Amino acid sequence: MAAWLASVAGRYLLAWEQERFDEAVTDCFGYHALQLGLPQLDALRANRMPKRWLAVLEPSMATAWQRRSDRNHEGAPLPPCSARVALVTHAAALPFAENTLDLVVLPHTLEFSADPHAVLREVQRVLLPEGRLVVCGLNPWSLWGWGQLRARLLARVGLKRSRWARPFLPEAGEFIGHRRLRDWLQLLGLEVESCRMGCYRPALQSELWLQRCSWMERAGARYWPILGNAYCMVAVKRVRGLRLLGPAWRPKRVAAEQVAVARQASAAQLDGEGQSPA
Repeated sequence: MAAWLASVAGRYLLAWEQERFDEAVTDCFGYHALQLGLPQLDALRANRMPKRWLAVLEPSMATAWQRRSDRNHEGAPLPPCSARVALVTHAAALPFAENTLDLVVLPHTLEFSADPHAVLREVQRVLLPEGRLVVCGLNPWSLWGWGQLRARLLARVGLKRSRWARPFLPEAGEFIGHRRLRDWLQLLGLEVESCRMGCYRPALQSELWLQRCSWMERAGARYWPILGNAYCMVAVKRVRGLRLLGPAWRPKRVAAEQVAVARQASAAQLDGEGQSPA
C-alpha cells in the first residue's frame, strides 16, 4: 500500500482523504486521540486534543517511516506530521483500557486487516461513550473497484499476462463497501453520523490526465454520488441506558418555609382579632 500511495493516483487519494480527516476531527474534543495505521497521512493534524498518538501495525512500517521522515520518493520535503509513530501494536489488541479514548481514526486499516470485525470490536471497547470513530476506505463499487474486480477475474481464468489483468489498486487487502461497514458499526452500537464519498476520477497514473478529468469531481458528486472511489465515514459510540445523575444534596426549601411561617402568623392574627372584645 505504501508504494502505491507514492504514485500519482495515490497522492490524489491522500489529498482527498487529508481534507476529509481535517473536516471530521476539527470539532472533536477530549483528551486522547489515536490514529491506527497509514503513517503517510497525518489524520489528526487538525485536531486539538492534548494527547495524540500514531500507531503502526508492523515494526518495519515504523522503521521505514522514520527513514523517509525527511524526504519522499521525489525528493520533496514531507508535510509536517504532528503525530509521530508512538507505538507498534496489533489492531485487534490495543494497549488501552476500556473507555479511555475520545477519538480513533482508521485510514484503510480495516481493508488490510485479517479480521476487520475484531478490529472494530476493539475500537468500540477503547472508545468512551460519545467518542468518535473516523474510517476511510476504498469503495469496491466504483471505477477503481470494478477495474480491480476485472483484473482478479481474468487472473483466475489464466489471463494474468493480459494488460487488462493488471490490478490498478494494491493486490493485498479486501475492500469493504460503505453500506456493509455501516451495518457492522450499527451492530456494535456505533451510530453513523455522516458518510462522504469522493475521488470520482478514473484509474489513471498520469498527472496530466488526472487534471483533465477534474470535471468528474463535480459531476460525480451530483449525478453518481454513491460511486466514488473512496469514502470517509464518521460514527459515534452510543451507550443505551445511560442517565445523567444530579447532585446528591437537596436544596433547602427556604421559600416554602417562609410561606408556611407567614400563613401561621396570619392565622394567629385572625384568631386574636376574632377573640378580642367589641
